[in-house]
Amino acid sequence: MGKKFILMADDDMDDTEMFCEALVAINADVICHCAEDGQEAINILNELEELPEIIFLDINMPIMNGWECLRFLKNEKRYQDIPVIMISTSSHQDDMNKAMNMGAECYFVKPNSFSDLKDVLFSFVSNLGNTKDAILNLQQGKSKHIFTCADL
Repeated sequence: MGKKFILMADDDMDDTEMFCEALVAINADVICHCAEDGQEAINILNELEELPEIIFLDINMPIMNGWECLRFLKNEKRYQDIPVIMISTSSHQDDMNKAMNMGAECYFVKPNSFSDLKDVLFSFVSNLGNTKDAILNLQQGKSKHIFTCADL
């Protein structure tokens, strides 16, 4: 199996570092491209020959926030089919609904612990190319995580 790519956009370096550490602990063959804002994420996408399997977008970022980036991705033919997972510290239902209405696959409240983050990432990384299975796996253990996902 060749290398798989994901893209993570988050301006919080501590969260990005924890995300990358969790990812390496799960599967060192998955390469994570990291961006500090939505515009940088789009710039990275434009430079990649092979598109990522999945994109994780934080909502609150400078320059271009997650909502603006999600809108761009879902309106751009080259990127519209890449599954997008919105992540945030906000657990507001309005944000969750907005993410689903804008075309995100899932919305997750950032897990507080490294272990919980690994659980979330493990489900997605072990099901790259099939986010529906990842979502089903997460829903079975949903008491540990605050999230909402698109209808399957």
